[in-house]
Amino acid sequence: MNNNLITIIIPVFNSEKTIFDLVSNIFDSLKLDYKFEVILINDCSSDNSDIECLKLYDKYKGKIKYYKLAKNVGEHNAVMAGLNYAMGDWIVIMDDDFQNPVSEVEKIINFSLSNDYDVVYTHYQYKKHNIFRNLGSYFNNKVANIMLKKPNDLYLSSFKSIQSKVVKEIIKYKLPYPYIDGLILRTTRNISSIQVKHKKRIQGKSGYTLKKLFSLWLNMFTNFSVVPLRISTLFGFIFSFVGLIFGIITIIEKLLYPELPQGYPTIIIVVLLFSGMQLIFLGVIGEYLGRLFLSNNKHPQYFIDKRWE
Repeated sequence: MNNNLITIIIPVFNSEKTIFDLVSNIFDSLKLDYKFEVILINDCSSDNSDIECLKLYDKYKGKIKYYKLAKNVGEHNAVMAGLNYAMGDWIVIMDDDFQNPVSEVEKIINFSLSNDYDVVYTHYQYKKHNIFRNLGSYFNNKVANIMLKKPNDLYLSSFKSIQSKVVKEIIKYKLPYPYIDGLILRTTRNISSIQVKHKKRIQGKSGYTLKKLFSLWLNMFTNFSVVPLRISTLFGFIFSFVGLIFGIITIIEKLLYPELPQGYPTIIIVVLLFSGMQLIFLGVIGEYLGRLFLSNNKHPQYFIDKRWE
């Protein structure tokens, strides 16, 4: 048996039909070869996930920690809660939907223990998410290339393993809107990735809605990069220059052709265009200021309602 302690963190949200079998399979597969603990973070599920997690706690008492959050805070905040209570030398983060087979948990553990990386991500040859989730993931990765200076060939999967020394740096982040991958990339670049299998979801539906994906993108934009502000400044210069050129052209036309009528449609289009751009950039600035306010106001990342350790 390997002497390294492995912590497996599973954020739980409306997974009453999968979580019991998933965790039971993990114990059946890993108990002979690894020292490990499982941390379940119930992100205020509205189904019977709480009952299923309590059954698991009773069945594997001493091997499972279970934390029930007082309100829904999202996957990344829930994972942060788990990271703060992880005791392992390596921490594996996985979803609760059974799309990552237990055999692949063994694979990422073995790869992590036999190599000298700080973080190991996973990637898939064939992803079994729905089209909407796949498009969201694609967009998220492309934006991360710019915002976080992520390597182009690195896929930011939610299924990954992290060394405890990196986790200690990650949990120093106490602001209300954590983005785990952003925290990883600002801490280390000693990162690898392995290919794993990905199963089709057999129960329930993805918890990722358009609202949650948009919130995730905002966290990346405003918490870990000033690129949006720099883009706003760049667009300001560009549109100012275009406005200057347009003004010069208008004056020349008026001098050369005084009989030309005033272009009211053009004026309206230009005003609407510039007004729209100004509102967008004011919104970006407002998002930064709002998050700064909430951070200074000590808005919590999560609040644990009940715990079983």
